[in-house]
Amino acid sequence: MKYCRKESKGDYCIVYLDRPKVNALNMEMVQEIRSVFREIEADDTCRGVILTGIKGIFSAGLDIIELYDYTEAEMSAFFTAFGNMHIELVQFSKMFISAINGHCPAGGTVIVLGADYRVMCRGEQYGIGLNELSVNVQITDSLIKAYRFWLGSQKAYYNIMNGNLLTPENALAAGLVDELVEDEELMPQAIKQMERYLSFDPQILKTTKAKLRAGWRDGLGDDAETNLNAAMNVWWSPEVRQKLSMFKLYIENKKKEKLKKQNGGV
Repeated sequence: MKYCRKESKGDYCIVYLDRPKVNALNMEMVQEIRSVFREIEADDTCRGVILTGIKGIFSAGLDIIELYDYTEAEMSAFFTAFGNMHIELVQFSKMFISAINGHCPAGGTVIVLGADYRVMCRGEQYGIGLNELSVNVQITDSLIKAYRFWLGSQKAYYNIMNGNLLTPENALAAGLVDELVEDEELMPQAIKQMERYLSFDPQILKTTKAKLRAGWRDGLGDDAETNLNAAMNVWWSPEVRQKLSMFKLYIENKKKEKLKKQNGGV
């Protein structure tokens, strides 16, 4: 795989997300994430997965720059794949830990919501949360349901309606993450938690996870067509296209400025 690297650790594995420079999600990366989790689900020798990113960032969310140039058909396919990825992670039957290296907004949060345990690096510079409202992306019923599952109805409502990105400390207080550690402690702590999970009886562990998630998983995907239509209507609206175009131009200009500095101002 190009952007997902799987490392076997015996009865569990570690999957590293590595798409330069910020693990932004395009169609290819979404499909790779889906593929690697399907492989793990089908592997009877692997009982769990730790998913992590790169230093300072787990995932910056959707690759707005690339997605802006997708055709209507390509964008429809992307939204479908992205929604299915979230559902498949929620329905993943084995133990799933997210070791969150740093920044994890929007699409990054969509990924880690499927985990059984989220351990994150400390740092006021990092943000995590479903801030879709603030970046002109239509949130789906499935994501609202996931937020309610972890945060409770009141906190989910407040944070979604305000387009909030939470600091790691606020995310811990809200219930969006389970533990905060220093950078060097991230993987050791994730491994420690995985080893605790795997010390339990495999069948009892799997059945208990399924029971706890039963209400959450019921009906996921039933509203797929409605969500897709809503997302497409927002994405192609003139107001949103204009904002996305301005954002794309801003990023491209920043890249040009950086390249100019690297070349000595020429």
